[in-house]
Amino acid sequence: MKRLFSLALIIFFIFSSGLIAQNQTEIKYLSGTDKDNTAEWDFYCSDGMQSGKWAKIGVPSCWELQGFGYYNYGRDFKISKPYHKEYGLYKHTFQVPKDWKNREVKIVFEGVMTDAEVKINGKLAGAIHQGAFYEFKYVITKLLNYGTENLLEVKVNKWSANESINFAERNTDFWIFGGIYRPVYLEVMPKEHIERVAIDAQADGKITAVVYTDSKKAASANVELQDLKGNKVQDLDATVNKQEDKMTLTAKASNIKTWNAEKPNLYQLQIDLLDKKGNKLHSISKRIGFRTVEIRESDGIYVNGKQIKFKGVNRHSFHPESGRTASKALSIEHVKMMKDMNMNAVRMSHYPPDVHFLDVCDSLGLFVLDELCTWHTPYLDTKVGKKLIKELVVRDVNHPSILIWDNGNETGWNLKLDDEFAKWDIQKREVIHPWNSFKKINTMHYPDYYMFAFDAPVKDKIYFPTEFLHGLYDGGHGAGLDDYWNQIWNMPLATGGFLWDFADEGVVRTDKGGIIDVDGNHAPDGIVGPYGEKEGSYFTIKEVWSPIYIADRYIREDFSGIFNVENRYHFTNLNECTMTAQWVNFNGPEGNTDVKVLSESQVELPVLSPGAKGNFSVNKPTNWKSADALFLKATDMHGMEIFTWTYPVKTPKQINSDKVSYSKDGTIETVSSEELITVSTGDSEFKFSAKTGLLKEVKKNGRLIPLKDGPIMLGSKSKFETVKVNTLDDKVEIIGLFNKRKKYYDWKDNNEMTQDFFIWTVYPNGILDLKVELRNQKIVEDYMGITFSFPEEEVKGMKWLGDGPYRVWRNRMKGTQFKVWENDYNNTVTGESGWVYPEFKGFFSSVNWVKLRGKKENGFTAYCHSDLTFLRMLTPEQPAEPMRGATVAEFPKGDISFVKNIPAMGTKFMPATASGPQGSAKNYFGNVDEPLVFELTFEF
Repeated sequence: MKRLFSLALIIFFIFSSGLIAQNQTEIKYLSGTDKDNTAEWDFYCSDGMQSGKWAKIGVPSCWELQGFGYYNYGRDFKISKPYHKEYGLYKHTFQVPKDWKNREVKIVFEGVMTDAEVKINGKLAGAIHQGAFYEFKYVITKLLNYGTENLLEVKVNKWSANESINFAERNTDFWIFGGIYRPVYLEVMPKEHIERVAIDAQADGKITAVVYTDSKKAASANVELQDLKGNKVQDLDATVNKQEDKMTLTAKASNIKTWNAEKPNLYQLQIDLLDKKGNKLHSISKRIGFRTVEIRESDGIYVNGKQIKFKGVNRHSFHPESGRTASKALSIEHVKMMKDMNMNAVRMSHYPPDVHFLDVCDSLGLFVLDELCTWHTPYLDTKVGKKLIKELVVRDVNHPSILIWDNGNETGWNLKLDDEFAKWDIQKREVIHPWNSFKKINTMHYPDYYMFAFDAPVKDKIYFPTEFLHGLYDGGHGAGLDDYWNQIWNMPLATGGFLWDFADEGVVRTDKGGIIDVDGNHAPDGIVGPYGEKEGSYFTIKEVWSPIYIADRYIREDFSGIFNVENRYHFTNLNECTMTAQWVNFNGPEGNTDVKVLSESQVELPVLSPGAKGNFSVNKPTNWKSADALFLKATDMHGMEIFTWTYPVKTPKQINSDKVSYSKDGTIETVSSEELITVSTGDSEFKFSAKTGLLKEVKKNGRLIPLKDGPIMLGSKSKFETVKVNTLDDKVEIIGLFNKRKKYYDWKDNNEMTQDFFIWTVYPNGILDLKVELRNQKIVEDYMGITFSFPEEEVKGMKWLGDGPYRVWRNRMKGTQFKVWENDYNNTVTGESGWVYPEFKGFFSSVNWVKLRGKKENGFTAYCHSDLTFLRMLTPEQPAEPMRGATVAEFPKGDISFVKNIPAMGTKFMPATASGPQGSAKNYFGNVDEPLVFELTFEF
């Protein structure tokens, strides 16, 4: 009896499952699903690599990355490099079951570059599709052989027969590829089915859904709101308005959670198409988010009634080993990095992305600008443009993350197409022209700081630069962002913007032995490298765009423990986040990079609504003054780190006080000649120039330490005068004196004098001290400090206590943390070669000590006892084509320097001086009457 019951139950479930399957859409992949999961098809390439013969290729893919055809970058016409116009032929056999004969079958191509002719069993599936970035499909029900083998043939022309598409998609500033680069699958539906659905879910719970269907049997529809696991949240009492080829459903959901980039609450809307008897004909489910978007003229962009400041970046769909062929895993990786940088928005540059990228933006929370691919002029012709807009909007209309449509890029705007978006968009999102002042919004690209948001003829428009702070090499992005963002945040009509761009488009050249090619200065524009390697700007952006804004703070003897704070979230109260305070100590040069936690406590963040200001207090343990630093780590409501701020508690002199031993044991001897002053201790020998006082040679136990030719005084206006030697019982001093000058050059009645000088002090145990006094200046454009020589080829790495692990520029100081760091030597040219980060060479702030590792055990440790000093470590190589300002060309003399001021970084399109106050070439040292003092201790 039990067996009969079990058998009946099994039959029931099989029968029920069959009914359910018949009422739903079924997907069968003919290709693989992404770059990491491809299916092998037959392939023939007409020209270039591996051409003129049939071979195998993984689908989806860009054929260049699989070793076929030719590579081209979209700006090749600028250098008269020919565009290659090879085509590819694809063949693939597949089977479909017999029971599909009574269903409708479509073949779907998510993306093909560029023109695609599709045949099933030798017959055309439909018109040739043109346009590389758009999903298209054909009904092939009548072309299939059911229960047996079928042949799919696709001819792909890399160069379109429509010249306007070539101008729009291929004469562009990005890599251009060929191939079936996104998945191909069969979409199987009941004969009586829903063709598509467009949904508008508003923040107040109102839902409007237009169900498109050609079914003659369809009479009505049921709507159910579900969670993402398919569990019912509530039945919706929908009003159905039936028309010839569609039904409009309206309903109101109650007690819903709205969608926004901070709290991306999603639901599932199940729609059942019913016949007159209430039988289910077809059932589909769509993810939705309840949100309302408004662009209020001369005001701002609002989501759910909240004005938004967009913290965005432009992003290409790209991977170095697969080109435009991506994966959901890659989309998740990219969005997580954007969220980690505290971004809330992304612009699709310059074409619609993979569907899975939009899915991830929906689920993790990013505001999206979705874009029609047209580039400069001539723009897309109207006929093909209308078709592509339909394909774009129909595919993407239901994503809550999409707030705005972009009608092309940088003059690529066919004005006749502006109204086409609304024809297919139930939400009636507004359309913008990136790089143009159009309707309510001014989207000027790459404004310098001083014209930013002051575009006088349109100063009443919302200011929304869809590209700014171009990131060529190490330029832009974080360099200048602090100044820009202070202005944007405080200007009512400035609504944020989008950095250019997310990642270096470095492609693996299968025709050049696997090198990574960024096409000169065209593609190395990213915050991250081709494989997601994080550049210094990554962390600057993370701090500048932190939704918890903590005013600058220094800890001194009378520290109160109070920090001023501003809530820069849009939808989140500050007390929904958490913060941990740690009072820590650091190890010295011989220890590891770990920190020792003296005390840890939770910080009670205040109840602050979005936009509000207040303060919080950090608990001060009784021994807080014995700590080296205070760490404040903020975590958001999703458990992600917002940022960790670090604050030195002690001065460098205090931190270093127990690390240097001035033992009087041992002997010390001095021998002077006309050229050299030689000071010898037990195991060390130092040679100084008798004419300049500069260090000329160091030996330790007979081994040469190649630190020499310093201190050269940077910024001194005085003429060198003389060298003096003081031989004392327990030390030797070598003093370099410059000529005396009036302390106050414009104060006639005051005759005080000042004198630049340096003093070397050699101790019997081989410790070498250096004190430098350098006359201050009110306004400085040159470096102020001291410098030495040390051959780069002898450098193995360094460990230091200071800000790190990334180098800084004057206008990119934020994003570092004060602690012990250790970097191995590398010769990375940011965005151009190496891609090993952090870069080893450059300026490092707040240095307390540095231990330089030499390749032949010939390094040294330098303790810097002076506050607010920058370490200059070697000289970065110059990138090939930095344009107007995407590099710093002038570094101090020598190789290793200690300075009080550093240069700023510009961008491809502007010098650093145009990036804001922090980019100024002038350093105002103020009315500081006392000299600059550098105190160093060298240990060999």
